[in-house]
Amino acid sequence: MRPRVDFSLPEVRRIALSAQGLDAPRRRARSRASLLQTIERLGVVQIDAVNVLARAHYVPLFSRHGPYEISCLDDAAYGASRTLFEYWGHQASLLPVSLQPLFRWRMARAASLEQIYGGLARFVRERRAYVDSVLAEVAARGPLRASELSSSTPRTGGWWGWSDAKRALEFLFWAGKVTTASRRSFERVYDLTERVLPPEVIAAPTPSVADAHRELVRLSSRALGVATDDDLADYFRLRLGDVRPRIGELVEERALVPVRIDGIAKVAYLAAGAKLPRAATGRGILSPFDPLVWHRARTHRLFDFHYRIAIYTPAHLREHGYYVLPFLDGEALAARVDLKAAREEQKLLVQAAHLEPGADAKKTADSLAAELRDVARWLGLETIEVTRKGSLAVALSAALTCS
Repeated sequence: MRPRVDFSLPEVRRIALSAQGLDAPRRRARSRASLLQTIERLGVVQIDAVNVLARAHYVPLFSRHGPYEISCLDDAAYGASRTLFEYWGHQASLLPVSLQPLFRWRMARAASLEQIYGGLARFVRERRAYVDSVLAEVAARGPLRASELSSSTPRTGGWWGWSDAKRALEFLFWAGKVTTASRRSFERVYDLTERVLPPEVIAAPTPSVADAHRELVRLSSRALGVATDDDLADYFRLRLGDVRPRIGELVEERALVPVRIDGIAKVAYLAAGAKLPRAATGRGILSPFDPLVWHRARTHRLFDFHYRIAIYTPAHLREHGYYVLPFLDGEALAARVDLKAAREEQKLLVQAAHLEPGADAKKTADSLAAELRDVARWLGLETIEVTRKGSLAVALSAALTCS
């Protein structure tokens, strides 16, 4: 695409959707390799413990590929031939192992008690000898869960309810000394990083902080297509002051092109090689932790979609439901749907369905009905049950009944 100075908002939406692999009808993943190509494209997949529908890191691949074998992703993250690793990318995340050197600056800052939670930093300062003993025990006995350490005690109240053993391990994880070897019932099993990651990754040189930040901004720009400086900073949770000089360098080497977007005051940056489709025709439910929508200010700016996850909101203040997922239909976030996998009953529960302003109810309901059938098939659920709550619920129920 030839660089331009001005873009309309619909054009920017299509660029963003193309960069995220959401602009066209999805191609089913035929292999682990095709799933990994998507993760390479995104750069990062956020992890979250919430399992109302499915684990957060599973859903973005479904959104882009439809039903796929979850075991392929698990094997890439925790199998013998691992190609993904866990670290703080955008919050807790799965990342390609090749990116590990780009995060060593963050590990070094954590090790020196910079840029980590204040409560955890205080704990490490006060219990340094204990933290060292935990690292020694993992080295001698690992891989281990926090509960398997010899010094482990039951969880107590207070900071996240973590035991001292868990706090020590999480600090060591943040500092890059240990990493996730596997998970059992979603609980981390820790081992020394050098015993988990491929030897060639461990042996790779450590870039300077500036070089690492530049590459992370470059990756962010490719994944976003077109983005403001705060969008680029948010993707890998970098400080804006660290990002701005790197943006200038990438503009100078023509990896980024400053552009204006109609109706938006801030300068944005177009990634070299970004594509502008004539139309966006994909569809998909989006996890609250999907990279298309996780930066809520950008979601509102691009799609006029005000979105907050409601799982931590008191029930009487929830406007759209408990675990609400945006529904992408073509170029618009056309609806939001509160979903739950009732696994024992083999049901996909639609607890509420709301139509967005300007969206066509019949078209959106038909498209969402097809999406929910794919969701149910993916999760092995036999039926879909719609609670008649929300402005789209009646039309959605009819669409599911008629087809």
